[in-house]
Amino acid sequence: MTQSLYPAGIARGWRVLDGRSSMPSEVFDVIVVGSGAGGATAAEVLATRGLRVLIIEEGGLRDAGDFRNDELKAYAQLYQEGALRTTEDGGISILQGRTVGGSTTVNWTTSFRTPDSTLAHWHDQHALSEATPAHLAPFFERIEKKLGIAPWVAAPNENNAVIQRGCEALGWHWEAMQRNVRGCWNLGYCGTGCPTNAKQSMLVTSIPNALEHGATLLHHTRALRLEWSGTQVSGVVCQPMKTSLDASEGSSKTIRARHIVLSGGAIQSPAVLLRSRVPDPFQTLGKRTYLHPVCMNMAFFDQPIDGFYGAPQSIYSDEFNAIPSTGYGFKIEVAPMQPSIVSALMGSYGSEHTERMRQLPQANLMLALLRDGFASDDPGGTVKLRKNGDPVLNYPLRAALWNTVRTACERMADIQFAAGARTVMPVHALGQPCESPAAFREHLATLPMRIFDMRLSSAHVMGGCRMHPRPEHGVVTPKGRHHQLENLSVFDGSIFPSSIGANPQLSIYAWALKLSEELAETLAPSVSPV
Repeated sequence: MTQSLYPAGIARGWRVLDGRSSMPSEVFDVIVVGSGAGGATAAEVLATRGLRVLIIEEGGLRDAGDFRNDELKAYAQLYQEGALRTTEDGGISILQGRTVGGSTTVNWTTSFRTPDSTLAHWHDQHALSEATPAHLAPFFERIEKKLGIAPWVAAPNENNAVIQRGCEALGWHWEAMQRNVRGCWNLGYCGTGCPTNAKQSMLVTSIPNALEHGATLLHHTRALRLEWSGTQVSGVVCQPMKTSLDASEGSSKTIRARHIVLSGGAIQSPAVLLRSRVPDPFQTLGKRTYLHPVCMNMAFFDQPIDGFYGAPQSIYSDEFNAIPSTGYGFKIEVAPMQPSIVSALMGSYGSEHTERMRQLPQANLMLALLRDGFASDDPGGTVKLRKNGDPVLNYPLRAALWNTVRTACERMADIQFAAGARTVMPVHALGQPCESPAAFREHLATLPMRIFDMRLSSAHVMGGCRMHPRPEHGVVTPKGRHHQLENLSVFDGSIFPSSIGANPQLSIYAWALKLSEELAETLAPSVSPV
């Protein structure tokens, strides 16, 4: 097993603190709240410019030596709310990382540039003049080189090969994924943390480099709120997390800095601002939050699929991922099929559920990732606070979403049958295996498209702190600077004005790199970039 990076780094002088036992007392140049794609990128850029940087992470510090391909421990230790986070009404389950490295530690390594069509929409409809392929290409290229992002050249596992075979038979688009890996062992358990350090997450790249350049990492620590007055933020009020990570407890402490960067993600960053009661004169905070809602089909084959082994995502189809005039486009991918999480999607009860689980080695789980936020009548969801201050996302399930879910399930069934599936069933509480595309359509037409029956999920949260040049339309400027608080920035997926239409990690990396370097020029203009 690969050696853990952090014990050796700490022995060499990395400053890593556990908020349950120690918090720093000095004043920093920059506090970065969150250690995922946005926060770690920002911390690295700013630390390498010679700035005194503190990274605050709510989750714990775990690395390769702690990752044992154990689903239940990983969900409890590495995910928000123990992987049980949902929208306010429970209609969509939301998987988000909460650990050093954030979601990059537990994602499935899929890496897409922001689609040109999405950038054009942001440029034309949301007044983001720099949202162009030409302007962002250098940032994408640098991140891709740094993180080893390249098309997956090994043969796909059978779970992914279903997309390839089915799309080839139908004459539809398919392509190999780009993945941020080096020396991947093809284990298939990316979602429980990479035990070989092959995944080029923030845990093994930007955070170690920031620590090498003098940054401080404070984990097991919740950023409760910001202290501010007038147009200035003076510090972050922090509280240790319980060992169980289900709540914070104990004495709080205010840590000071001359600039604050929020990078907690598109639910946590709005939550910090809401708890801080920052100026929000146009009531934009927490609004326009998007999820890439996911619907799924389960197919059963005569031959082994073994979707629990191999790169989780290596083939995709964009045949239906254009921005439509109504409804949503959707990207087709597959999900890894570790037994614990898939058991919740098999449907039925008792002996029938047991029989479906016996067929797990012959099953394929296909998903459609819906491209929300592009229609004029799709305002998305709203981040709110529960009575205890924890965030929750209200995300209404509208008719256009349900119509697209039905279409997506039909198209996925076409692919699965074309690839040789014996039966296909929608992942729906009343879903039953069907033996032909016609039978599937007939069955799907009888199923109610409603909350709890159709199983919807998401691993991509975007928006809530939208960037826009005019304060009446956004929380931050196109530079990621808060419109009302001069020394506050937001660098994470919350700044996007819609969903992306592709897995968002590479988009967050590139935008965070661009915005962090612009911020560094204002805070440390005399230091050359590394």
